[in-house]
Amino acid sequence: MSQTVEEDLILERDGAVLMITLNRPHRRNALTFEMYEEIRQICSRAGKEGDLKDVKALIFIGGGDKAFAAGTDISRFKDFTSPQDAIDYETRGEAVMEEIESCAVPTIAALNGFVTGGGAAIAGSCTIRIGAEDIKVGVPIARTLGNCLALSNLRRFIALLGEPRVSYMLVTAQLMDAAEAKSSGFISELLPDRDAVVARARALASDITTFAPLSIRASREGIRRLRNATPLPDDSDLIKLCYESADFKEGMTAFFEKRQPKWRGE
Repeated sequence: MSQTVEEDLILERDGAVLMITLNRPHRRNALTFEMYEEIRQICSRAGKEGDLKDVKALIFIGGGDKAFAAGTDISRFKDFTSPQDAIDYETRGEAVMEEIESCAVPTIAALNGFVTGGGAAIAGSCTIRIGAEDIKVGVPIARTLGNCLALSNLRRFIALLGEPRVSYMLVTAQLMDAAEAKSSGFISELLPDRDAVVARARALASDITTFAPLSIRASREGIRRLRNATPLPDDSDLIKLCYESADFKEGMTAFFEKRQPKWRGE
């Protein structure tokens, strides 16, 4: 077993299995743009190129016991100076999710604690999701930041959870608990705690490495193609509506001032 520390990501290799730890527990593993890009590159190479060519399964876990990942690091939004910055952010984010979905090898999200925003999107892009009894899953942006999901992420969540549940989750800004995550199908297995989840993820990944890789790859790719068969309409107007708004700026300010936002609808 070998381990490589790359700042906010820890890569741990155990034979044909690569475990990726989102390693910012002091920020509930909030994702930086650099972390997203590193994840994209790993998924593009796994099972195909270089030192990752013989990888047969990936596992994603969150560092610490508080969260898998609590979305994107909000401080990064302070650098946005134009509507195009928001569109570029959503475009880059979708490139990451697409790379996870189209990765040559199966991906397992081993979930504990908060699984929100970008963390929920990463989990939702994985082949298999299993979770601990303390998970809380959702995208509470109507309560916290005032931005919106790109249509690609909406389609992803609707495919996993169904339109009524996604509408309720987004409009009420509520998080699913473990029981609802299991009953909805978001997670396939529910385990007592993080240690049990990680152990089970390792066991699943080990089993997967013994199965026919082309069969698995064709099944995963077929599912992905079916879900994405209908082209998405343009959503740049919706992204601009939220990210250009005074409400979005208020959401960021309130977050850093540790208070409730005062929404104005403008």
